[in-house]
Amino acid sequence: MSARLTQARSAEVRARRRLAAFVGSRIGLVVVVALLVAGVGIGGHIYGRQLARGDTQERDAAIIQLRADVQKLDAQLNDDNGKLAALQTKLTSVQARLDAIMPSQNTFNIQPNQSLIVGDGHLTVGLVGPPTNDGITININGKQQSIAAGDVVRVTPDPSTDCRVQIQSFDMFKATIAASCAAAKAQ
Repeated sequence: MSARLTQARSAEVRARRRLAAFVGSRIGLVVVVALLVAGVGIGGHIYGRQLARGDTQERDAAIIQLRADVQKLDAQLNDDNGKLAALQTKLTSVQARLDAIMPSQNTFNIQPNQSLIVGDGHLTVGLVGPPTNDGITININGKQQSIAAGDVVRVTPDPSTDCRVQIQSFDMFKATIAASCAAAKAQ
């Protein structure tokens, strides 16, 4: 057995000497360095792929979450748009009712044979008789005038005040006028 052991040891010693001679030579050194560089490159590549796989999974999870959030927000937006449309319809209806009860500032509804004091108390305007197809007869501070819708009558009740009366619309039961007064411009 000792012969075999001696042969095995001498084979091992020869292999080490050959390896040392190979590594000691320039070609051997280049091969060892190339193998180390290849090993580091392959290891780095595998490690980089593992990191990228984790980042990709996180990105995919974030995308799924964002899609769910977008769907919820779209549903909420559609619901809010429906509510807004319903509120807009209600507002329009309420505004129409309010305008029927209380016309806009300086806008008045006058019925036949009715008089109103308008223009901050400077004018007395009355509708004389029912309106006709062509126009209305209106009494402004005691002066009767026949005018049509859209016409504007300028009145100066006193030198410091300039008033205007505009017929906005009329029908068989009423006339809508806009009357306002302002300080007269100095000339």
